[in-house]
Amino acid sequence: MTDKLRSAPIGQRVTVRFRLEDGSATDAVGPLTERDEETLVVETRRRGAVRIRFDTVIAARIIPG
Repeated sequence: MTDKLRSAPIGQRVTVRFRLEDGSATDAVGPLTERDEETLVVETRRRGAVRIRFDTVIAARIIPG
């Protein structure tokens, strides 16, 4: 599932479900704005830029458009 995120073009809209430090899960929806070997950044409406470690990703979807 992280392969999709590693190959998605910067600017592509995505949905990412990931684990928080307390073990709960949350979603980030918005354009992919940054990516490196360990993390990606999704620009959300509510929380702004959210940096997500690939090893915390539970599910991911590329939003067509």
